[in-house]
Amino acid sequence: MKSTREKVLYTLAENPKSTIVEIADSVGINTISVRHHLTSLQASGLVMADEERHGVGRPRLVYSLTENGVEKFPTRYYQLTNRLLNQLKETLSKSELKKLFMDMADKISQQYEVSMKPMDLEQKLNLLKDLMVEEGHQLVWNKTGDNYFINEISCPFFHIGKEHPELCLLDKFLISNLLDISENKIIHIRDKENNCKFIIEK
Repeated sequence: MKSTREKVLYTLAENPKSTIVEIADSVGINTISVRHHLTSLQASGLVMADEERHGVGRPRLVYSLTENGVEKFPTRYYQLTNRLLNQLKETLSKSELKKLFMDMADKISQQYEVSMKPMDLEQKLNLLKDLMVEEGHQLVWNKTGDNYFINEISCPFFHIGKEHPELCLLDKFLISNLLDISENKIIHIRDKENNCKFIIEK
């Protein structure tokens, strides 16, 4: 059975730009409860609100899923991506697959190299945090002792990466390139929530 939060998300997936009243009617709860759930979903980055003109008078608020909200629902491209990755893994050796992700990371990072070069490591980490947003990631970093820890809060490959953890190599090589650190000094681990963590060893 779906939770009320899930019912709100499903309603917006089926009917983008719904009003609070429309969501309440679809889910079967009152508008006060809908407002509460929408506030929570907006804080989580899953739902966004827009003003929409509707006849004479003040514009009304309508709600839709954000890109992160859409990612909560299985779509056809997951099937296609999984099939492509399965085919690659059947066709290529591990070293060839690793080189493929290295080459991809090289092409992506080339556009950022000039802005990263004159900085120290911590300045690069701060810029890395902003640049990775453009690639669909959200991350935070901190320092403990001599080591730096990069934690991914969200990842565009999250669902696919569960089945194909090799995809995390792309992130590792991208971080290595942008920070100008050997990938051998970067340890990748997945926590119990399946989020990626990268440890930069001194």
